Amino acid sequence: MIIHYYRGEIGRMTSWRDRIDRTSNWAMTVVAGLLSVSLSTPTSHHGVVLFAMLLISLFLFIEARRYRFFDVYRARVRQLERYYFAQALSPQAELNPDWATAIASSLRRPVFLMSYREALFRRLRRNYCWMYFILLLAWGLKISSPKLLPDQDRTEFVYSLVHLLGNATLGPVPGIAVIAAVAVFYAAVLCASVYREPDDGEFAHGEVHV
Repeated sequence: MIIHYYRGEIGRMTSWRDRIDRTSNWAMTVVAGLLSVSLSTPTSHHGVVLFAMLLISLFLFIEARRYRFFDVYRARVRQLERYYFAQALSPQAELNPDWATAIASSLRRPVFLMSYREALFRRLRRNYCWMYFILLLAWGLKISSPKLLPDQDRTEFVYSLVHLLGNATLGPVPGIAVIAAVAVFYAAVLCASVYREPDDGEFAHGEVHV
């Protein structure tokens, strides 16, 4: 019975892991596609890159939700592997006698093992911070290179702060407000990327974690 149950949990864990990977793949596809549109022609507005940041944030929130489901099944699998199969292969005295009770409780009343914030920060730290960094570089290049903007001269870079603020204008929103909003957003991304909650549970054992 335990063998068949283990195979079932592996199947569910693999299914949710596949959903997580699909979200990441779509996010990378969106980044590549919109960067190609934005940087390939001067007629493309720098707002395309800002729109890419918005879409990536949407994918991040979706992936964080999926990651919480994945973590439930991953924890069950790890408990079986560490307390049952590892003990069968090489018994040790530090066996936790309550491991089966923990799995049974999870089966009777499934609950998330991590908060939405923790899942969001973890996926941001593992994958999405690099996508945001690439988009920031592309946006900075877009608003600071007249060759990549419509109706601009052909100089290599902007040498005036006034000119830079003018290039960052987004419709009726002045450039200084756009730059300030991007700066605040990326400050939040940086803080979330470096923030680490204390690892517990399965994450306190070993280094191989998703």
